[in-house]
Amino acid sequence: MSARVEDLIDDILQHAAAHRLTLCTAESCSAGRLATAFAKGEGAYDVFLGGVVAYTKEAKTRLLAVPPDLLRIGTAVCGEVAEAMALGAVQKSGASFGVSITGVAGPNPDEDGNPVGLIYCGVARSNGSVRHIRLELTNRHPEDNIEAACVAALALLKSFCFS
Repeated sequence: MSARVEDLIDDILQHAAAHRLTLCTAESCSAGRLATAFAKGEGAYDVFLGGVVAYTKEAKTRLLAVPPDLLRIGTAVCGEVAEAMALGAVQKSGASFGVSITGVAGPNPDEDGNPVGLIYCGVARSNGSVRHIRLELTNRHPEDNIEAACVAALALLKSFCFS
């Protein structure tokens, strides 16, 4: 991961530790990269509870309690699913905050026809409040998309948890 990811992780872990907050992740297209970055951060043991990689729709429902109707009506690549993933991770783990990434890193579109580079990041608080952002990354390699998604998710989490 980049220095930008490491800097965001350090800021988030320091803030969370100072305020006695805990964090968790829920990831799809990033396949655990965010959790790995948190786990490598200084002080992670006191703050980072863990993460779930839910790559399929079935895993999102089973592991993160994403409502099956939400996935049937639409696609796994949307803001509502990103929010539900983050909230499900918070509810399952007991963390103060959760952060999620769902989308299409590439190299090909997904089964629902979502294009490469369409990614949503979500955050949730233990009080049930949620937020998401949409990324439309173009002409990028999958690794670049994952890196950009991690930076965006961490920036969203930082603004959400520091407010």
